Amino acid sequence: MELLGRILLPAVISGVIAGAFFTGLQYIEVIPLIYEAETYETAEAAGRSLSDTHGTDSQDAHDGEAWAPDDGLARAGMTLLANIVAAIGFGLLLSVSFVLLSARGRTVVGRAGLLWGLAGFGIFNLAPAFGLPPELPGSEAAALEGRQGWWILTVVLTALGLGLIAFARPVYVRVLGVIPLVVPHVIGAPAPAHHGGLAPEEMAERYIYASLVTSAAFWLALGALTAFVHDRFGSSRRRRISPALSPQSERKE
Repeated sequence: MELLGRILLPAVISGVIAGAFFTGLQYIEVIPLIYEAETYETAEAAGRSLSDTHGTDSQDAHDGEAWAPDDGLARAGMTLLANIVAAIGFGLLLSVSFVLLSARGRTVVGRAGLLWGLAGFGIFNLAPAFGLPPELPGSEAAALEGRQGWWILTVVLTALGLGLIAFARPVYVRVLGVIPLVVPHVIGAPAPAHHGGLAPEEMAERYIYASLVTSAAFWLALGALTAFVHDRFGSSRRRRISPALSPQSERKE
């Protein structure tokens, strides 16, 4: 139970804070770009409905639409909740890693947390972005199954490659870590039949950079927070376990 607390507590605390921080950053540039791109998507959909000579029943069309929260407070709340849940999940990965490092006698401090956060950004955001960059609504995309498969492959192999480079022994084995890093990009991500989208190209490029910068800030914050809480929790635990030197204990000695 104590081990579970050492893993879960840092993940929850850091996940809530980092998820809220991430949501605030998204509302600076990322989410406004999404809203703007959705206006192009709405206009294009309206144009299609006007040019549809067959016509459709409006109630049937409404029933076929996927549910989505209303713009404003409801949508912001759902975004915040989703980011916090995801941040807690990623925080669990970091927390488990820090516990394993501590078990091997390694001290986890804020600087180590930043490095692990940077690795998380590279694994889950930067490496996949080379083949599947963040996309605005209305962008052309390949089949979802193919993109998901390539993303999972890239994440797993990037994590393996970075793990070999960071921890492999003997040192020359670390060179082998480069192989899994490049394999997904040699295979190549699934590409759509036609590139482009409804939003202007300049907006799509701004969205890619804004998404990556925001994600990098999130991962650095999550790594540093998880390491900080892990270290504080471990320090308090060590103080409880280590007997304090008191006059009574000194007399017993």
